[in-house]
Amino acid sequence: MIASVSAALSRVKKALAAYPELAAVLAAAIIGLSWQRPLAWLAAREGINVLLAILVFATAVTIGPAALRRAGAAWRHLLAAVAVGVTVLPALSWAAARLVAPGPLRDGVLTVGLAPCEIASVATTALAGGEAAVAAGVLIGSTLATVALAGPILALEAGAGASTAAGRANLSPAGIMASLALVVALPLAAGLAARAAAGTGRPVIGFLATPRAEWIASKVALAAVAALVALVAAEVHVSASYGAVAVTLVLFILASALVGRALGVRASRPARAALLLTTSMRDFAIAAGLATAAFGPAAAAPLGLYGIAVLVWGTALAGALRQGARRG
Repeated sequence: MIASVSAALSRVKKALAAYPELAAVLAAAIIGLSWQRPLAWLAAREGINVLLAILVFATAVTIGPAALRRAGAAWRHLLAAVAVGVTVLPALSWAAARLVAPGPLRDGVLTVGLAPCEIASVATTALAGGEAAVAAGVLIGSTLATVALAGPILALEAGAGASTAAGRANLSPAGIMASLALVVALPLAAGLAARAAAGTGRPVIGFLATPRAEWIASKVALAAVAALVALVAAEVHVSASYGAVAVTLVLFILASALVGRALGVRASRPARAALLLTTSMRDFAIAAGLATAAFGPAAAAPLGLYGIAVLVWGTALAGALRQGARRG
């Protein structure tokens, strides 16, 4: 018995050593669940938005002009990914929500498919050795699509109940767009501009074009992802009712991964990794905002659980894809 447990622990240790990103996320989730009060205090004071901005900027500085040109060449895949994000994925989350009892938890699950691709998916794409520029293109396109279409789609999916009517009155596309511009668009533009300027060989900023700078930026991005998981975990209050929610969210992630896999059938390996990760990872923070606006704060509770699950999934998948690319 002791020998079998020791062997199992040894296999886990080797797996975590092979996938350091997964180890960091799991450790962060444990920290967030263990020290909820101080971390929840940070989350309530724009901690998540600050980390998202850091994550976006750190990821953007690793995307050079040549990568952006390659993203432009993959415009068909980008359009397909954005279109799937506003049609197939909302339908999947609506179907998944049927597996949860009526109430705030079901309402929260409903919003998952309406969110754009997870901001961290750009970082996990880079960690996987995929085309981060394609992931950034999907992020920008899906974010704009969410701002424009999330309200009408949510109203259509949720029906015409009293809470939905109140939600439609409270949904503010302008407010969502302003928040996304501050947290996503500005750091992304600043990072891309800094990386482009580095290519001109200017003093100091030219450092950003070096492999050392890219390595540092990737580590900062990983640290931001781990910290993000800790803050989100601090919002999760586990109860028996979360069992069905957890199973439902896992099924949604797997179904969206199959969709992402189908999108990349004819793409190159780096673009295929980007499409798979961006499609199977939806932004839990924006989904929580949508759930709160439409159904009230209680509906945002499942999104913390989804955030942990999807970031663990993304980092584990990135490690597997990177190992597969090395073997290939």
